[in-house]
Amino acid sequence: MEGPEYARNLRQLTLWTHHVLLPVYGREITSAAPWCSRWWEHQEAIAQLHGLWLAWADLTGPGSPMNGPANWHRDYLSPVMQSLRDPEGPFAGCKPGSHRSKDQPPVDVLDPFGPPPAPTRR
Repeated sequence: MEGPEYARNLRQLTLWTHHVLLPVYGREITSAAPWCSRWWEHQEAIAQLHGLWLAWADLTGPGSPMNGPANWHRDYLSPVMQSLRDPEGPFAGCKPGSHRSKDQPPVDVLDPFGPPPAPTRR
């Protein structure tokens, strides 16, 4: 997704995160369970929360099975929250009121199986 579609989806995800997920499942922030108040600046958090939100809509919405909410808690909520709030996870180094950006791991060649780069002219 990109452009307006990405912005719409990110807004919907943000509303769900701020009005459903965090009030009910947020728990206290500690060094053992960090959370970043600027979670949307962590690409990993966006990806995991987006999947969690889609599963929530599928398993708790109209027409979902009676055991859908229990399955969502067991199969999606717990693993995602454990991953996000792991002391070495995406919010490592973030503290309440203090966001810390993460450096991406280095990559030697962006497309190692693509065509070789064109020679540069001097």
